[in-house]
Amino acid sequence: MQIKTIVFDLGGVLIDWDPAYLYRKIFDDPKEMDYFLTQVCTPNWNEQQDAGRSWAEAIDLLLPDYPQYETAIRAFFGRWTEMLGGPIAGTVDILREIRDRGEHRLFALTNWSAETFPYAIERYDFLQWFEGILVSGAEHMKKPDPRIYQLLLDRYPIEGESALFLDDSVANVTGSIQAGLPAIQFHNPAQLRKDLEAKGVL
Repeated sequence: MQIKTIVFDLGGVLIDWDPAYLYRKIFDDPKEMDYFLTQVCTPNWNEQQDAGRSWAEAIDLLLPDYPQYETAIRAFFGRWTEMLGGPIAGTVDILREIRDRGEHRLFALTNWSAETFPYAIERYDFLQWFEGILVSGAEHMKKPDPRIYQLLLDRYPIEGESALFLDDSVANVTGSIQAGLPAIQFHNPAQLRKDLEAKGVL
């Protein structure tokens, strides 16, 4: 079936985000930074904000056990914008080409805190190119929960079989396919361009 709709993930696909960009400024010792990001402010802890937990609650959960890291813990939200590395230019170029051709509907589906996403909207003009953006933190569910893919399809509405989802996470790609939304894994802009050319999108 001809592809009519393209759905982009944001972090890691269109926007470069990495906590290390901030914490290299906070920690002089790389090993301590690694400890902090794997044992204190862990990926799983951060993902709960993507699922709707407030940053105030998240910080309060950690402070009793890690009082020595209070400044660093609070920085995860307070200095969150310093984790942004900027647009992934090659992917933004692809998004622009699809937009300019005018043959596909464009949406975004992102695991992102509802409290920090407004900063991205202010910073990246290309987010205005989407017909709609589904933000996990605002919906209190996140990829790869099958409900969030179904919510995307229902809300706009989108025919799943004629859509294509692009995400850098294999778990999110698998979840999307299982939910009836075809998907491919993003590795880099050059690979994405080849994949979209093969599917007739570019």
